[in-house]
Amino acid sequence: MTEPATQTKYQIRFDWGAPAGAAIAADADIVVWVDVLPSATSNERVLEALSSASPTAAVIAAGPNTASAAANWILQEQVRLGRRAMIAVIAAGGVSPSGQPRFAVEDQLGAGAVIDALASLGIDYTSPEAAAACAAYVGLRGAVAHLLTASVSGQEAIAAGAAAADVADLGRLDTSSAVTVLRAAPTAE
Repeated sequence: MTEPATQTKYQIRFDWGAPAGAAIAADADIVVWVDVLPSATSNERVLEALSSASPTAAVIAAGPNTASAAANWILQEQVRLGRRAMIAVIAAGGVSPSGQPRFAVEDQLGAGAVIDALASLGIDYTSPEAAAACAAYVGLRGAVAHLLTASVSGQEAIAAGAAAADVADLGRLDTSSAVTVLRAAPTAE
């Protein structure tokens, strides 16, 4: 019997942070790392956490501004595989002043945007956790840019010198067609 936390019976899974993300990524073909307001070490953190848990999965970074591009990239990867691709969507989450992990609304909404974009392409066999992230995004899609600037992480970024308009832009849907591939899947020889 599989561990329920791995969500293995679903094509699209969702969880928070690199450690929990490693559990849902164990048999994933594609991992989507969602860190809408990333720190300088965010991408390295997920790659380190996944190095032993999911060494063969492709890993991409995505958010609201790249949701459709990421979904299209995932669809192309699924076609390349010639079968249903298993997808782990991991929200990075924030860090409290004491160094403890904390909820980050921007990552919840960013993950939901990616999951919604996948559903629009017909990739929609989602875990309840992924469905809830998607529903949060769909219900708030008109306010995402504002919520980013008003969120704890957004306010921290603005206090550290980021322009509010730049923070808001990260919450605008599909403003970029670039997909950031953090680790490509190995190709068959």
